[in-house]
Amino acid sequence: MVSKANERAQEELIAEFNALIADTEKLLAHTAELAGDEADELRLSIHDSLKRARDTLQLTEYTVRERAEEAVASAEAYVQQNPWQSVGIAAGVGFLLGLLASRR
Repeated sequence: MVSKANERAQEELIAEFNALIADTEKLLAHTAELAGDEADELRLSIHDSLKRARDTLQLTEYTVRERAEEAVASAEAYVQQNPWQSVGIAAGVGFLLGLLASRR
């Protein structure tokens, strides 16, 4: 359940970042109509920023997925090694969430 929420958050973050890159690419295409040295410098700067953003996105995506997989594996191992403690923890968290939900 936690891994699904993490996956969704990761996918939303990646989608937002991809949208940002796409919007920046559109901006870059629109600046092609501009002329002059300043416009060329602007286009080059935007292009370099996009490349860095893509590289960072790929690295971040890989790192986040790897960490999420490790967290899920650790949680599964803990639950298998400590089933009664896991049940107790889950019951405590459920109780607290119930208290919080009843206050609203």
